[in-house]
Amino acid sequence: MLNHGDAPSVLGMTSIETLRAVYHPTRRRIIDYLGIHEASQVTELAAALDEQVGSISHHLRMLERVGMVERAPELATDGRTSWWRASADSSFSWSVEEFDDRPADRMQAKAAEKLNIDHQFGKLVAWKRRADRAATEWRTAAFSSSTTTQATAAELDHLQELLNATTRDWIAAIDGDDGQQREPVFVFTHGFPSQP
Repeated sequence: MLNHGDAPSVLGMTSIETLRAVYHPTRRRIIDYLGIHEASQVTELAAALDEQVGSISHHLRMLERVGMVERAPELATDGRTSWWRASADSSFSWSVEEFDDRPADRMQAKAAEKLNIDHQFGKLVAWKRRADRAATEWRTAAFSSSTTTQATAAELDHLQELLNATTRDWIAAIDGDDGQQREPVFVFTHGFPSQP
């Protein structure tokens, strides 16, 4: 789960190197793919993401250096296949403010924040483009939600914690072995101060 500004129970970002590694567009897609499929061979990842095998291998090594992915040698059936999975501690939280004391790092964190927003809204735009061709049950299940109220910063932070806890509980309650057909699902929320 990659979340900008996630609940405190999610690991904090420790370095600008991790931020740079994760928010490269191809590496972000790799993390998303492994988050859905749990583990994958390099060739399968390359085909799914329409990338070259060598490029995927390079990006996996970059993500491995910052602890976001790990090798899964126990899944290999021979010495020629390379399996990878998201690491157990691949969830993290970060904010631009963590890099306030280093102007160059703050600038890179702002760029990563923009890439994160572009990634999120890019997924929404892609869904809207294909929604008319999707099954009715998916068009009905897809949603957007917005609320305007007044709150303190602490109250907004509490809402973030509640939403993240609800999302984690929802994911944990999904029985992937019940034989039902599932599709990858992307959910994102934003909460911020705003004038009417």
